[in-house]
Amino acid sequence: MSRTLEGLNLGSLELFCLTAEHESFSGAAAAAGLTPPAASRTIARLEERLGVQLFARTTRQVKLTEQGRAFYVQCRQALTQLAEAERMLNGTQTAASGTVRISLPTSYGHYRILPLLGEFRRLYPGVTLDVQLSNRSIDFIADGFDLSIRARPQPDSGLVVRPIEEAALVIVAAPEYLAQRGTPRVPDDLENHELIEFVLPMSGQLVPWVFRHEGETRERLFAGPLRCTEDIIAPVTLARHGAGIAQTYRFMVEEDLRSGRLVELLPEHAGAWRPFSLVYPANRHMPQRVRVLVDFLIERLTRRNPRT
Repeated sequence: MSRTLEGLNLGSLELFCLTAEHESFSGAAAAAGLTPPAASRTIARLEERLGVQLFARTTRQVKLTEQGRAFYVQCRQALTQLAEAERMLNGTQTAASGTVRISLPTSYGHYRILPLLGEFRRLYPGVTLDVQLSNRSIDFIADGFDLSIRARPQPDSGLVVRPIEEAALVIVAAPEYLAQRGTPRVPDDLENHELIEFVLPMSGQLVPWVFRHEGETRERLFAGPLRCTEDIIAPVTLARHGAGIAQTYRFMVEEDLRSGRLVELLPEHAGAWRPFSLVYPANRHMPQRVRVLVDFLIERLTRRNPRT
């Protein structure tokens, strides 16, 4: 065995990934059928073997360190590839069948997930996909969903949360708007502009604007005259047609920025992001039809987005 793998085993790597996804030793231990002290000792031995601290520990949760996050990406991809190889050897690549219900936020659904589902159906023609696009919270049991993708999901010991992308934010406006109203140079200048806000559908609260400056992330609330709810794509549509300035995900406006239809503003305050995660009930007996979709999405999305 290679020296770089000496002392490692699949069990410890799987437990490491579970701990990262649950952000707790107790949650990972429950999913793996272990006691929390046993899970904690296993991770401590793994950290000692690697010579790095994988988790920053507090009394309430454990969070991946920067080195831990990089290690998680590689481990999860490797475990996914091993699982796919095993299914191929067992002849189960095309055996998955049945319906998978998945709930997607409108933005991430349109720009990230829907473009992948044609490929998934070609690989797994026996799996029927029931896709809901909505920015509202769901109840997996009451609403009958198998999977969801959400931005900043709330911690829940009954759910597995697997990070898939740290989505960069960008501030944009159309050239014709800037020609009429001028270009803001600092965040304070936004007070004098037509700002397009997004309102969270569940709470009715405005989504704060996020800025990065000198290594710090800062949030700020404005009182823009244009407000949208439910569909986060609406602010982009308004900005494209010169209605004002919007902050949105870069992946939604990449083509607009390349073509000049939209202009990036305040680039020196760029670098802020929001996380998206794949969320599903913690279940050691996940149906094959759900497992193949989870593995497919994790592999495709983490390959595209190496920061996760």
